Amino acid sequence: MKKLSFVVPCFNEEESVINFYTEVTKVFDGKVEDYEFVFVNDGSRDKTPEILKAIFERADNVKVVNFSRNFGKEAAIYAGLQNSEGEYTCVIDADLQQRPEVVLEMKDILDNNADIDCVAAYQGERKESKTLIFFKDKFYEIINKLSDVELYPGASDFRLMRRPMIDAVLSMSEYSRFSKGLFSFVGYNTKYIPYEVQERAAGTSKWSFMKLFRYAIEGIVGYSTLPLKVASYAGVGLMGASVLYLIIALIVGAAVGEITGTIAIITLILFIGGLNSLFLGIIGEYLARAYMQVKHRPIYIAKDVLSYEDKK
Repeated sequence: MKKLSFVVPCFNEEESVINFYTEVTKVFDGKVEDYEFVFVNDGSRDKTPEILKAIFERADNVKVVNFSRNFGKEAAIYAGLQNSEGEYTCVIDADLQQRPEVVLEMKDILDNNADIDCVAAYQGERKESKTLIFFKDKFYEIINKLSDVELYPGASDFRLMRRPMIDAVLSMSEYSRFSKGLFSFVGYNTKYIPYEVQERAAGTSKWSFMKLFRYAIEGIVGYSTLPLKVASYAGVGLMGASVLYLIIALIVGAAVGEITGTIAIITLILFIGGLNSLFLGIIGEYLARAYMQVKHRPIYIAKDVLSYEDKK
């Protein structure tokens, strides 16, 4: 078994992967000898597959998992963990915003603290826009109120885990994955440390605001059933409010000798109809995930796997 594995999801990272491999090798030289790379090519449309193959051919500690198409970062993390063999395994991005020096710090913590199973990093100094910071903070505030599983605010997928924790995460083969939630759900002892996010070595971020929004919805729906209960409570409340409004309208109409309020009634109907559509959408999100899960489709499909072990 290797001492440490790097799980590196890659989607259109042709400008980054060589720099990443070179930088990790330089930082780890003389400090950690027994380590491996598990690159997961998540259906890249650029030259990432060719570059990863070239790295594989000249290195003796590289694995490459090539997906048949783009399955998303969550599937890439799952595939990387499945193919990792390290006593410790690190999930890290290829753009060098997450530095390998931090991984050495994480390793030292695990080496010197047998009771700690995972070291996870969060941004000590936020370098994002104020708008994005606001929405991210609100996401953690909302999901921690709704879910039984607590997510550490700002913690990323960038972390180093012991093998028992990795095995526990892999045992949950749910189709709709939200790794931050899974890492918290397994309940292993985790230490959170700050790190400074660096500028991307090359290329641009693959995360747009809408992708982050969908990711947030995935997390909320995946780790809380409270929205379903809220829909029921709101439905009962609106029915009560409607009856109360009707009684008040009849009393006022009888007092003045004329029953009016057509505009208010139409407004109320539209309001209730809109809420009904909203809650049907919430229910639909849960049904969609159940529908996808019962199909038992694979989380990813590997077109091929290149392994240094096959060279022996």
